[in-house]
Amino acid sequence: MSIYKDITVNGLWKQNPGLVQLLGLCPTLAVTSTVVNGLSLGLATTLVMAASNGAISPVRKFIPSEIRVPVFILVIAALVTVIDLSINAFALQLHKVLGIFIPLIVVNCIVLARVESFAAKNEPAPAIFDGFMMGMGLTVVLGLLGAMRELIGKGTLFSGLDLIFGENAKQFVLTVIPDYHGFLLAVLPPGAFLGLGILIAIRNWLEIKNSAKNKTIALEPANTQMAPSHSH
Repeated sequence: MSIYKDITVNGLWKQNPGLVQLLGLCPTLAVTSTVVNGLSLGLATTLVMAASNGAISPVRKFIPSEIRVPVFILVIAALVTVIDLSINAFALQLHKVLGIFIPLIVVNCIVLARVESFAAKNEPAPAIFDGFMMGMGLTVVLGLLGAMRELIGKGTLFSGLDLIFGENAKQFVLTVIPDYHGFLLAVLPPGAFLGLGILIAIRNWLEIKNSAKNKTIALEPANTQMAPSHSH
C-alpha cells in the first residue's frame, strides 16, 4: 500500500501539477474565472489522465520506443474526443464556456508527462491511480484559483452551476459579498497570474515551515544525547 500512499502525496502535494511542476498553465490561467469552470475542466482532465494511463500501461511492452510518443498522443486524443462529445451532449452550455480548452487537453503536458514517466513503466492499477491523483491535484488548484478569482472579482461562489445542472441550480449560487460592484482585474488574465503566484507562495511557505519543523524534531534527540550528565 505504500506505493499508493506515495502516489497520493505526490499528486496532491509534492509533485502537484499546478503548483510544483507548473504544467498545463494555459487552461489553468484561462478557464479559472469561476469555481465551476475550474472544477469542470479539472475533472475532465482527471478522467482523461486516469483513462490514458490505464490504456497505455497494459500495452506498454508492445509499443516500440521509437513511436511511443505518437501512440501515446493518439490514445489521449481518442479519450479526449469521448470526453468532449460527452460534455457537448449532456452540458452544452458548459461546453460553450470551456470551448477550445477541452480539445486542448490532448496537448496538455501533464497528461503526456504522466503517461511517459509513470504509466509506461508501471502496472495498470498504480498507473490509473497515479493519473487520477495527479488530475485531482490539478483539480484542487483549479478550484481554489477559480474560487479566489470569482470571490474577489464578482463577490460570489459557484456562479454558472446552472450550466451543468440546469436553471434550478441557480439557487445554490452563494452571494458572499452583497451589492458588490466587482474587481475586474481578478477575472482578467493578470488576475490568474497573481492568484496562481499567491497559491504557489502559500504552498512553498508551508513546505519550508514543515521542513524546519521536521529538522527541529530530528535534532532534539541528538541534542539530548549530547547533553552532559551531572552527577552529585
